[in-house]
Amino acid sequence: MDLQELRNNIDDIDSEILKLFLRRMELCREVAEYKKKHDMPVYQGGREKQVIDRIKALTGDKSLEAGTAALFTTIMDISKILQNRQLLADKEDNEFTLPAFENSSRIGCQGTSGANSETASRLIFGDKQPVFYKTFEDVFAAVQSGEIDYGVLPVHNSTAGSVNSTYDLMAKYSVYTVKEVCVDINHCLAAKTDIPIEEISAVYSHPQAIAQCCDFLTAHRLKTSEYGNTATAAAMVAESDPAEKKAAICSIDCAKKLGLRIIAHDITDCEMNRTRFVCIARDLQVSPEADAISVMLKIPHTEGSLYRLLTKFYVNGMNLLRIESRPVKDGSFDVMFYLDFSGRIDDANVKAVMNDLAKNLEYFRFLGTFKS
Repeated sequence: MDLQELRNNIDDIDSEILKLFLRRMELCREVAEYKKKHDMPVYQGGREKQVIDRIKALTGDKSLEAGTAALFTTIMDISKILQNRQLLADKEDNEFTLPAFENSSRIGCQGTSGANSETASRLIFGDKQPVFYKTFEDVFAAVQSGEIDYGVLPVHNSTAGSVNSTYDLMAKYSVYTVKEVCVDINHCLAAKTDIPIEEISAVYSHPQAIAQCCDFLTAHRLKTSEYGNTATAAAMVAESDPAEKKAAICSIDCAKKLGLRIIAHDITDCEMNRTRFVCIARDLQVSPEADAISVMLKIPHTEGSLYRLLTKFYVNGMNLLRIESRPVKDGSFDVMFYLDFSGRIDDANVKAVMNDLAKNLEYFRFLGTFKS
């Protein structure tokens, strides 16, 4: 046979596979009705293992066993999503509390006046003055305790990547993401007095800001020292002895507020440098325009577990906006995954996927929803 004949034969086989797949999905709908009637769970691990073991035994080619297992595992995952949709179809939608950004005056962020977190807070709450806390954890604790209604924290930078401490604290505290905003970051190098760059003894700033200005710092061979926040670093420099010749990486607004001299402008590695900030609340709140979901989860240490997880989103037409992983910090080498994906909380597909994840994973937690 020539190549075209081979391709025609493959097309014919694909048509037969499609017919059988559609027939299988129809049977799965009947299975879902049976489970619904008899109050049975969608996922039954013993049955799944039986199917895969049987398929492997029937393959007859050791080199294809992993492939057939992956194929039928994917088919079963599609089946479970279909069944979850069917089981949840008759359930009434939950009513969610709306965010009260306009009416709230109890807002918190880390740092001091002039911090980028304050800029992010203004994008959400206008001219309302936030309470400043020493650390990110202080903000989380204040939100969870009810001391403040909302907290604003950085979560991801376009140049330096994730703000790991924010992700770690999301796992530690019972809070929800209710909004996300993006702030353009334009760092400058500032000192108490005009001094030549080569005379600067050390540059202080948050680790993220230092990472975002790595090229500039390396080119000028500047010594760096990490500080809790760009604005607090700038405030420390403003209060320091001029003879110490300290400098800070901070925003231009911050430098001006503190009366610092700007030694160098636009020192970030990338011209387009932006940071995403999340707004957290103690209780779940859902804005009408929210079109993205945040979750955290653990997957088992089994063959293909990450592939199976990603397949669920692909099957339902959901775009993964972000995926991060952080160590669990319990002495093991386990990781916690943080996922943002497109979808509305009241969408049938989203509810089906969320139900599937909650029932089948070792750990799953819904973190909130926001406008992407």
